[in-house]
This record gives sequence, C-alpha cells and structure tokens, in this order.
Amino acid sequence: MTDRNRGRGSTKPSTQRTDTEVTLQMVAQAAGVSASTVSRILNGTAAVSEAKKKAVDEAISHLGFVPNPMARGLAGGRTLSIGVITQSIGSPFYGAALCGIEDELGRAGYSPLFVSGHWNAADEARCIDALRSRRVDGIIVLTGRLSDRALRACARNLPVVVTGRTLRAPGLYSLNFDDFEGGRMATRHLIDLGHRRIAFITGNPGHADAAERYRGYCSALEEAGIAIDPRLVAPGEFHEESGRRATEALIQSRRRFTAIFSANDQMAYGAALALHRHGLRVPDDVSLVGFDDLPASLYTIPPLSTVHQPVYDLGLLAASAMLQLIRQGAASVEMPAPVFMPRQSSRSPAT
Repeated sequence: MTDRNRGRGSTKPSTQRTDTEVTLQMVAQAAGVSASTVSRILNGTAAVSEAKKKAVDEAISHLGFVPNPMARGLAGGRTLSIGVITQSIGSPFYGAALCGIEDELGRAGYSPLFVSGHWNAADEARCIDALRSRRVDGIIVLTGRLSDRALRACARNLPVVVTGRTLRAPGLYSLNFDDFEGGRMATRHLIDLGHRRIAFITGNPGHADAAERYRGYCSALEEAGIAIDPRLVAPGEFHEESGRRATEALIQSRRRFTAIFSANDQMAYGAALALHRHGLRVPDDVSLVGFDDLPASLYTIPPLSTVHQPVYDLGLLAASAMLQLIRQGAASVEMPAPVFMPRQSSRSPAT
C-alpha cells in the first residue's frame, strides 16, 4: 500500500498548515461556537466559560490560525493599538514601565506604539499628533510636560491615561504615586538613624514628582524640629551625571553633612561616585538614600537604601486603566503606597 492510499482512509485530522487561509469562521466551527464569540475572546471582551475559551484556543492551535489585528480592529471601529508617550525609551525607570504596558496590552490583543517626548511640551504635542494620525485607540502619557489643558483637549477625542499628576476630565484617567510620603519616609529614615545634617539632591523643579519629594523632605525635617538649610539642597536633573555634579557642589561648599537623600536612584549612583572620588565611604562617612528602587539598586556597593516605587506596576496599571476607558468609559485603578527599603548604604552617623 502506498503512502497516498494509507492516508486516504485516515480520520485523524492533520496538524500541519496548508496553503488554504484559515478564517475566523473555520475556528468557530471547529470550536463549536459562533464567529462573534471567537472575535470577542480574541479581543479580550468575551464573558464566556473557561471551557469555551479552551475550545477556541485548541482550535486556533490545531488550525494554525493567525489573527489579523488590523482586520479585527477595523471591524469594531478600532486599530487595537495604543500610543505611549514616554520621556526617554532608554531610561531604566521608563523601561520598566514600558514593559508593564506592553505585557498588559498584549494580554488584551492590543499593541503599543512607543514615542519619546524628551521632557519637552512641544515634542510631546507632536507625538500626540503623530499617534492620532496612526488612528490609535488611546494615548498613555508617562508624566511629561504637556499642560493639563492640552491633555483635557486630547481626551475629548480619544481616551487618555496620564501618570505623575492628579487630573480629572471626561475620557481621561490619571495615576499618581505618593511622592510626598515617599520623600518624607526617606528623610524620616535618616533622622531615625540619628542624622541631622541631611543634604538633598532635587529633581527638575518643573516636575511635579520632584517638587513633592522635596516637600516630603522638608516636612520630615520640620516634624523633627530640624531647620531646613537651603545650602544643603543641590539641584539635579534625575540622571546620574547631575547627581555627581550636585554632590561635587555640596562637597565644595564645605557645608557639613552626614547623609544625602537623592530624589531618585540614578542621581544617587552619581552621588556615590563623587563621594568615592573624594575618599568618602558610604555609609561610614556619608549615608546615601535614593528613590524608585530600580533593579540595579540592589546590586550597588553597598546596596542602596531607597523608596520602592513599583515602576513595572505603574505601566501595567496605566495600561489596565486605558483598557477600562475603552471598554467601559471609566477606570478605577490605584497605585500602591510607597515602601521604604532599608539597605546597607545608610547607617547611624559616626560619632
């Protein structure tokens, strides 16, 4: 008997792809459900039993069906794409948030389009125009410089989720981390260790999160009855080099300090380098505290004490809020509270 004759009597379905295009209707027939049910399952909007979902997944796998996102989106008046305006794609902070956005959108069948605004309102406005020309179904803005007015105007035409500020408007949802409490916790940690001369490296004063962290620093000092010394406050720009320069300026000012609170981890890395170059040891000579709890902070020498901000979750929650706006017209998600992570970079001052 030839191979061809043996195959003629077989009733076992083939698992190999053929040249015939597999359609949504073919998947529905194989799974024993309607085509609309398959479509809703693929879009993540179906309220069906796990058994039906499993049947559809098995049919897709068996038939080798590859969904066409554009066709699915256009059928529902959507492109299944979300514009995401970050400030720097290469930043370790924003990189983690982008991963969270990508993972959450991917589970719902959506794709993100990432663009960088570079902390410039004009660039961010151009990003919005470019994303709208791509017919995205919504826009997520990770902090940035766009005015509240510009964001409200954008939300009149498509859903907007913005992080790093508190803002209310139809079609818009904002997610904000408690930077004030985080700044207060970091400063309070150093005070509890016995420090009284605590320097602070600020972020860009035009950023709301930087202003709130500074306000938390001041609040903790005031609560402890410690006078705020403006000469112990050095400007930074949220990147490593600005932290190094700020620490150099603090050292050269000859103002005595036993600890530094840096408004983010990246500036703390630069501060540690400046201290090292001047023969000052962390934490024996100067305690050092950061903010964000980036993954690398666990592996610095010594490991950095810092305020944990769940950056990946920030992205995930921003994407979740966007999906809720698209499906329900409203969203309800909240950022977790800040948590202080004490590590080996901070200790009681030497006597």
